[in-house]
Amino acid sequence: MRSTIFNSRAKRGRETKPVKNHNFKRLLLLNLPHWKRIVLASICVLLVNGAQLAKPYILKIVIDDFLTKHLAQSGLFSLTSMGILYFIVVAFSGFFAVAQVNLINKAGQEIMRSLRSRVFATIQLLPLWYLDKTSSGNLITRATNDVEALSELYTDVLISLFQDVFLILGIIGAMFLMDARLALVSFSVIPVMFAAIFLLRTKIKRNFRIMKSLVGKINGFMAENISGMKLIQFFHGEKEKKQEFAKLNEEYYKVTSFQVWMNSFLKPMSDVFQSLTVAILIWYGMGKIGSQTLQIGVLYAFTTYIKQFFTPISDLADNYTSIQSAFVSADRIFELLDQQDNLEDLNAGLAMEQIQGKIEFKNVWFAYNDKDWILRDISFTVEKGQMAAFVGQTGAGKTTIISLVSGFYPIQKGEILIDGININNIKKRDLRRNIAVVLQDVFLFSETIGKNVSLNDDIDGAVIEEALKTSYAKEFVDGLPGKINELVMERGSTLSAGQRQLLSFARAVAHNPSVIVLDEATANIDTQTEVLIQKAIENMAKDRTTLIIAHRLSTIRNADKIIVLKKGEIVETGSHAELMEKGGYYQEMVVEGIRGNIDLTT
Repeated sequence: MRSTIFNSRAKRGRETKPVKNHNFKRLLLLNLPHWKRIVLASICVLLVNGAQLAKPYILKIVIDDFLTKHLAQSGLFSLTSMGILYFIVVAFSGFFAVAQVNLINKAGQEIMRSLRSRVFATIQLLPLWYLDKTSSGNLITRATNDVEALSELYTDVLISLFQDVFLILGIIGAMFLMDARLALVSFSVIPVMFAAIFLLRTKIKRNFRIMKSLVGKINGFMAENISGMKLIQFFHGEKEKKQEFAKLNEEYYKVTSFQVWMNSFLKPMSDVFQSLTVAILIWYGMGKIGSQTLQIGVLYAFTTYIKQFFTPISDLADNYTSIQSAFVSADRIFELLDQQDNLEDLNAGLAMEQIQGKIEFKNVWFAYNDKDWILRDISFTVEKGQMAAFVGQTGAGKTTIISLVSGFYPIQKGEILIDGININNIKKRDLRRNIAVVLQDVFLFSETIGKNVSLNDDIDGAVIEEALKTSYAKEFVDGLPGKINELVMERGSTLSAGQRQLLSFARAVAHNPSVIVLDEATANIDTQTEVLIQKAIENMAKDRTTLIIAHRLSTIRNADKIIVLKKGEIVETGSHAELMEKGGYYQEMVVEGIRGNIDLTT
């Protein structure tokens, strides 16, 4: 059963989901919590558009009744009254236009705030097997660029879209009410224009997908190179990395250039069709005026309406790029949010506030890709409070065992027990709260020392101070200008490798775990710091189950149990003395390591 679940999840992680046709409906559903503002904005739109439609009609009355027919003026029916009415309509339109913009912007920004939170919350709960197969640049792009594209849709494009659609409908209605035949003549070229736009639509959207993908690759490339810049400079790889970036940049340039070329047709196309429509209208209308079947004011109103009609059409052409970009971004965002079935449920399972620390593997088989076994029929038991060390060549499966103990990957065969309970049945939040991992590559955030040790607000200052003391990090922290409030630069670049490692020990101690995992935590440190770390390990291991992967013999020789791995299988188990006396694979590694001055586990 577990194998089937894992296989299906892994396949879903590898496959690209098809674009969903209902994503536009989902975008509309995001508006539901803000329906009051949107309804008010819609009313404002109707009032603004009503004012826009009224202005040409007022001028039509002035032309036909006062300038052409010279009708008698009295009371409200006068040029002065029409002028005042025109001014009121303009002022009325301006007031409600401002109200509409503010209402839509407020709703749009709240929608984006909620969407950003959902995207970030989803990324936090993505399982490691999904993250292993997805570039960080891709995820960053969806959380930033794609959300920003939707933000433009809601705060800029949506305002124009609301107004333009209602205005177009109003103009069509007004023109048909005034003269249905003239309206049909006016709209004779519209089908041709929309056919041309439809032909461009597919190419523009396809090109946008390529653009979004390339932005993700560029973001990932930049993030990776900034993180590894020191290594690049050490090995003089600047030229090669520059060439790689130039290739990506050139691809993006070609795609965006093609996009600009296609977009260049939209607005001129709208202008050409507008001029063509006005020309047809004048040609047809002048003949009717000559036969006295059409009033001059009506023709003037129609030409004004046509210009008003094509203004939103032109706006839609201008905004078409933004709309398509937003729809592509929506597809990408919803593809991420649709990973709900794959997200980890940290609160599902049996609650275990305090784990005792007994760990047991029973005939465990595991592979990352469902075919190349990393672990083969692994069985061992680590009792509560014991220290167990895992040694073996690179690829033997040591780090994989650590990942499985923390519940990051489901296994294909066998079972893993914590205090006699299957790990799949334990609430992951409780499991991981009781297990602290110290890695070789220490990750520090751009925060204070205290924040990096606690990582959450449930741990107070006294606990942090005690953790620093236990891990032998307090001395160097107290020597910093800000002490515990000293700001750590990105990834701890201003601290030495040993100092970063001591802080990672303090972080583990502060969370008071039942199980401590040291994944090559003594690598990359000097001899003096190693002495401190050995003392820190002794302090941390008291009354706790400790799992160690180490490349230094001094770190593992005092372990209660040493588990020797080779090609995913356990070949020997015992204490250092027992394994040396046995004279097997472990002894060979120790002797070769001493003789060749090489690492024990690499």
